[in-house]
Amino acid sequence: QVHLVESGGGLVSAGGSLRLSCAASGLTFSSYDMGWFRQAPGKEREFVLGITWSGGTRYPTSVKGRFTISKDSAKNTIYLQLNSLKPEDTAVYYCATARDGGWSPADFRVWGQGTQVTVSS
Repeated sequence: QVHLVESGGGLVSAGGSLRLSCAASGLTFSSYDMGWFRQAPGKEREFVLGITWSGGTRYPTSVKGRFTISKDSAKNTIYLQLNSLKPEDTAVYYCATARDGGWSPADFRVWGQGTQVTVSS
């Protein structure tokens, strides 16, 4: 059974940084695309960043230059580096895998439980 566990969230001041981790188990990590998503209160879940099984990345325009995704296949872990954080980045951040099609939430079948990121102004 595939299992994803996020960590690293917390409270940070605007302009600060955080690094989120997502540890995966129960899958051949190097064969799967993975994504980071976030969901703010009252809003739909949205795609943040993705990384393919071969290490290619998907960066929406809204976070390019501030957020970075990476992976460590030896640790079965992906990371999301959040820099220059803004209050509007406040959300629960999720990692997901088992992608089928695009990079929207509906295209991913396996999800972690999420980690809260709160950015104060």
